[in-house]
Amino acid sequence: MKVLAITGYKAFELGIFKQDHKGITYIKKAIKKRLVPMIEDGLEWVIISGQLGTELWAAEVIFELQLDYSELRLAVLTPHLDQEAKWNDTNKEQYEFILSQADFVESITKRPYDNPRQLKVKNQYIVKKSDALMAFYDDEKKGSPFFMVQEAQKKIEHGNYHIFYITPYDIEDIINEEEYNESSNWNY
Repeated sequence: MKVLAITGYKAFELGIFKQDHKGITYIKKAIKKRLVPMIEDGLEWVIISGQLGTELWAAEVIFELQLDYSELRLAVLTPHLDQEAKWNDTNKEQYEFILSQADFVESITKRPYDNPRQLKVKNQYIVKKSDALMAFYDDEKKGSPFFMVQEAQKKIEHGNYHIFYITPYDIEDIINEEEYNESSNWNY
């Protein structure tokens, strides 16, 4: 696998409204835990659409990993121009930083948002351009990642494609592992 798409829940879908929310740390650790073996197996490119939440956190993880894996590249393929137009300043700042550091940035429809079809086209295009999808996703809580997961499932039926899930249980395991490690360091 050379090209991996990443998607997942938007921050507000997870009840995350601040950049310093503790949950972001655990989500990023789960992403990193999944990415490292893939990189060591030959992963070259990660594609995101640049949506708030999981995708931008994944980009931050990629920048961190690029310090050790300089061959890893990030592409941001936005569904339309000016995706961030209605975002608050903090979110715009994070987004613009990620775009400035990405190895490739392109808008799929090359025009500002004008209809929901642009989002469907984005999902189809990113799945078509990737070998696999990593999704922070739970069937119990469909949310925004459902649509890209659905596209990926169609591609699985027609060819060689994979979906790697990060679930709330994976996040819970990381939290429990950290709590255990912290409690193991107590001095009696």
